[in-house]
Amino acid sequence: MGHTTKNSWVPSVTLRVGAEGVEVAALLLGADGRVRGDTDMVFDGQPSHPSGAVRHEPALLVLVLDEVEAAVERIVIAGSAGGGVLTAVAPDGAAVASATVQGTGDVSAVAFGEFFRESGGWKFAGIGRGYGSGLAGLVTAYGVEVAEEEPEPEESAVAGPVPLTGVVKVPGQALPADGSHRNEQAPTPALSPSPAPAPAPAPAPAGPFPPADRPYELAEGWEFGPVFEPFVAEGVGNDVIALDDRVGEGPVLVELAQEDRAYLGLFSLDRRNKDEVDFLFNDLLPDFRGSTFAQVPKGRPLRMRLAAENRWIMRVKPLAAALRLEGTMHGYGPQLLLYLGNGADLRVEFQGGQEDGRGYIGIQGYDVGGRTGGRLPDMDLLLNELGPLRQTVPVPRGPQLLHLRAEGAWTFTVKELD
Repeated sequence: MGHTTKNSWVPSVTLRVGAEGVEVAALLLGADGRVRGDTDMVFDGQPSHPSGAVRHEPALLVLVLDEVEAAVERIVIAGSAGGGVLTAVAPDGAAVASATVQGTGDVSAVAFGEFFRESGGWKFAGIGRGYGSGLAGLVTAYGVEVAEEEPEPEESAVAGPVPLTGVVKVPGQALPADGSHRNEQAPTPALSPSPAPAPAPAPAPAGPFPPADRPYELAEGWEFGPVFEPFVAEGVGNDVIALDDRVGEGPVLVELAQEDRAYLGLFSLDRRNKDEVDFLFNDLLPDFRGSTFAQVPKGRPLRMRLAAENRWIMRVKPLAAALRLEGTMHGYGPQLLLYLGNGADLRVEFQGGQEDGRGYIGIQGYDVGGRTGGRLPDMDLLLNELGPLRQTVPVPRGPQLLHLRAEGAWTFTVKELD
């Protein structure tokens, strides 16, 4: 469905968000693009988030952006279809963001747009994605499960609309008991000489495909690797991807996602157009979402052979666009992380592989401080284990690139040293 949007900064103040004639709802999402639990959805049947930062009022939503929990990275605004202009209004009456959606007869719910964090503030971007299965189908794409309830006797029915019931977290993203999530400054975990075994493995956190691009800003003072406009390719099945002239020599970030469960392999090609010895990805994970680095060779473009079975999307970006390691983070599968703090103790909780409960997890560290180009320095092996575990790993002072290979769900908690 067609849409026009404004994609720009919005003030971190109290915004009133609505569209004339549209019943709106908000979904508060973590770093994995999914709700953390039943309270992360705000609509007329559940009119307030526990934090108080998002409220539902007649015909609109109230977002107190400067009070949104650190664990929430995106707020998706959804509503009934039919078209209209979604507008966010600041306290002084100025419209600071909008998205226009032209409704169609084959959809009954629309994701209008989303507010997302960037560089300590908030931006807004339009989505304009319609769902023929209604609001229930829309929220399911963001990790909400809508349970079917037995109808109650007529005399005990509760008056008033209750659009959704039984909203729960879809299994697949294990959370700590205190509900902490990425970017929270979590308390220091207690260390034990004999840690308890890690919990049983959980399935992959499925999400909408293609996954939303994660906005980024280059790290202050960062000089390592080429800087360029992101390169995007997408397709179905096997392919060869060649970067264009915009990407100069040096290591780059490669983000890759594949829909559903299927094998996925990615290999750099040498001058003879054959696979390099080291693979970039070699995984069989449901709803694969991962990142790694690849080396753009001198004097020729980087070419990669992709072995895939389903729909996929690849994004190539500067290394400084890697996901920042800070606070408490949850993830699934391989990831390239950027650490910019002082020396730290990294608490690692790994749930093991989905198939047999074992699975591999390894972390390779690269000290890139003071480097401006060329190849990555020698690697330090920080972790190399099989099966579920809870361990603490020392991480040197940043800037550090941490190359994580993992065959299951993981949780990282950073305790930065003084």
